[in-house]
Amino acid sequence: MSAAETLLSIEVPPSSAGAPLPHVFADEGRLLVAYIANAPDPSFDGTNPRSVSPVTGNQSVAILTADSYLAFQFGPPNDEAISGHRLYPLGLRAYEAFEVRNSSWIASLEKSNRVHSSHTPELFSDYRHFILAFHDSTLEFIAESFSTILHNGAVLTVLMEAVGQRARNS
Repeated sequence: MSAAETLLSIEVPPSSAGAPLPHVFADEGRLLVAYIANAPDPSFDGTNPRSVSPVTGNQSVAILTADSYLAFQFGPPNDEAISGHRLYPLGLRAYEAFEVRNSSWIASLEKSNRVHSSHTPELFSDYRHFILAFHDSTLEFIAESFSTILHNGAVLTVLMEAVGQRARNS
């Protein structure tokens, strides 16, 4: 019997609680995610919120990059339905980031790969399962590791620049 799944809180730039606007770019070798990071505006008094879009500039934008990722899923639940996620009883909460230890998702992918003639369980031993719970969506991905960096600009522009830079460096 395998060990039970557990959650470990991880450090990433916290997402905006209002409108993080996460955008995902993925190909078969890399995963990039851009989102508005929580950067309180000292001039905001709470009475006149402003609307932002993916092209609104002068935002604090986090770029998460995972090379050698295995899989990802992006979508529900949102912050109002996060309690319906199977990992909620283990401590999963909205606006936070976690690593899932003893991931049943990784175990499932390893099991389904056993039909491959060159399969060995060790192919999956370095992969880790991560979850970022945003305001309107949740991102889960499996990768060996990832990095984050903060930029200033518009979410969409920063993501496209990161995609272009990664393409030039490949």
